[in-house]
Amino acid sequence: MSEAALRSVRKPRPVGVSKAASRSAILDAARRVATRDGARDLSLRSVAAEAGFAPAALYGYFRSKDDLLLALAAEDLSGLARAMRGAQGFSGAASAALSLLGETETFAAASAALPREGGGGEAERLFNGRMIAALRALSEAGGLPSDSRENQCDVVLVAAALSGLALLARSGRLNALGFSTPEILARLDSRFAR
Repeated sequence: MSEAALRSVRKPRPVGVSKAASRSAILDAARRVATRDGARDLSLRSVAAEAGFAPAALYGYFRSKDDLLLALAAEDLSGLARAMRGAQGFSGAASAALSLLGETETFAAASAALPREGGGGEAERLFNGRMIAALRALSEAGGLPSDSRENQCDVVLVAAALSGLALLARSGRLNALGFSTPEILARLDSRFAR
């Protein structure tokens, strides 16, 4: 049997290992592949090989590459919410968010994986729930109660600004425009923190 054929044979799940543990192992493998190859270039075949599964076996855990990308981004959103909750004030939360947003491209890859219309299934619901939790953490850090539509809108504006700022900083465009991250964060802080 060729080496490629041997790699494509799914290793049986060890006795006592739950489906959730196998799903977690697949997500860990996907994160390694995304870090190595880039999240946009992630393939189910490369993740399966990294995790020791047959490519078809991944469909028992994720319906598609898009679902897998959404699951990775949902994990990153959980980390983002935790980091912002552990930060001091709005500027600390914004700095923590920028740091995490700058380190991963799963959010950008997930945005392409989201369906244009809702109803993408469990992966989309999980992503949306984690996004709401991250927005709440940002709201709390900024002292913006989420009791009004206006405040909720402000939090979405800040989140969009932070996402765009991370993109500009990561690509070197912010420096090319003659701005620094601390300068932009100070402006956001002066306009939105309460």
